[in-house]
Amino acid sequence: MAHAQGKYADFESLRERAVTLRRAGYSLRQIRDELKIFNNDILSRLVKGEPPPSWTRRPNAKDDLRARARELRLQGWTYDRIEAELGCSRSSVSLWVRDLPRPEPRYTPEEQQALMREGLARRRAAEHDDRRKTKFAAFREIAALTDRELFLAGVALYWAEGSKSKPYDRRERAIFVNSDPGVVQTYLAWLDLLEVDRERLGFRVLIHESADVQAAQRYWADIAGVDVSAFAKPTLKKHNPKTVRKNTGDDYHGCLVIAVAKSAHLYNRIEGWWEGIVAHAQARLR
Repeated sequence: MAHAQGKYADFESLRERAVTLRRAGYSLRQIRDELKIFNNDILSRLVKGEPPPSWTRRPNAKDDLRARARELRLQGWTYDRIEAELGCSRSSVSLWVRDLPRPEPRYTPEEQQALMREGLARRRAAEHDDRRKTKFAAFREIAALTDRELFLAGVALYWAEGSKSKPYDRRERAIFVNSDPGVVQTYLAWLDLLEVDRERLGFRVLIHESADVQAAQRYWADIAGVDVSAFAKPTLKKHNPKTVRKNTGDDYHGCLVIAVAKSAHLYNRIEGWWEGIVAHAQARLR
């Protein structure tokens, strides 16, 4: 063997002594000190096949958990309940109780479905409550809106949702399109702040041809605070049979188009305001 000419040449003799000590109840450390064998590999080979004495075995900390898990399984508990009760992993639970018979289902399939629906409803209610609290806290953070804050918000709102001229196609008209009533009302408040005469505003509904156009016009007239007679002929979207529409039902009102007449000067001011906002934002990034 590899150590035949070295310090541990008489391996068999050492093994006999090591085995004798092992059977006498010696630990590996005690055998090492007794035989002066400080190479762990050699030491392991000397006692190979000999079980350690019982006094050297550490008690298994999970023995009590295992016993409890088996007890609960025999009572009909599921893996999930045992895992939650004992605070151990599912893989451990499975290993400990897999030889035991599966418990009879506590509920019929119909009862299980009902419990799942109830649990889902509770979870959604809790999530809804969390969202409501978050939104209310955010709402209170806004407090009173100053004219300057509304002015800046309106500029950003228009640049996000309003029509914009292109270098290759200058169309200097303030035209705003949106389907959100809150956005529309904020935009109208902004126009009022700019002292844009309401007589200069034109309204038109942009909506799918299958929708209730008249109901949509009444809806937007109420949102904008104008008479339905102020609305121009609606623009109808043609139906694409390959498209599955989700914007249907009583809550679908299409979009409201708001155009400001003779608005080239206003539009160019909006462009300038927006460029000013961008310039200051860029400066903060440097």
